[in-house]
Amino acid sequence: MSSDSSPAGTQASFGFSLSVPESWWEFDIRPEGRESTIRFLVDERTREIPELAPYRSDLTNMLRKMAKDANDSGAIYMGCMAENFDGVPLSATVTVSVLGSKNKQGVALSTDPRAIADSLRTITPRRESDAWRKVTTVDIPEVGPVARTFGVEDVPLAKGDSRTLRMALTQTYIPVPGTTDQVVLVSGASPVLDLAEAFHDIFDAVTGTFRFV
Repeated sequence: MSSDSSPAGTQASFGFSLSVPESWWEFDIRPEGRESTIRFLVDERTREIPELAPYRSDLTNMLRKMAKDANDSGAIYMGCMAENFDGVPLSATVTVSVLGSKNKQGVALSTDPRAIADSLRTITPRRESDAWRKVTTVDIPEVGPVARTFGVEDVPLAKGDSRTLRMALTQTYIPVPGTTDQVVLVSGASPVLDLAEAFHDIFDAVTGTFRFV
């Protein structure tokens, strides 16, 4: 499934496309369009897959929380997986955000992938249960080299919240063509740590479909 979008309120004017698996959900994450779209999608999905009907409320609440968290974080797009297997919720999200022209310290962002990678911190675990992060660069077809981090990290539950949730996390930093200080951040996250490696592969595949349009 492909989604075309143009970020509002950013300094760059561009559109993008991104494809997520057919079983995933894509909808308006803005508060004004969120509830009606979620209801429509849950109605449609439970008609297609009657086995999901008993989990209708769980799915609705899960999608509602995912959409609110994405919108609150400043995302302009979200695709998500929200399923319930034998009472066990499985979830993952891919969000797209546009980073501001400067970081929190007021320093202009670089659009050089290697410079971005050099500015990102690796996390080396001391124990097997510790959080970890690796930094690398990858190539996206029709986009070029980009910086990426992947690992298992403690992510704040909300902006300014000291509480965290451990997530399988893949973040890809894509320079915006024609600019010298704008970067698109594609983030893939899932709290299902037992499937972290599989989700990293899924996030890599989804991010590999990103194109500027």
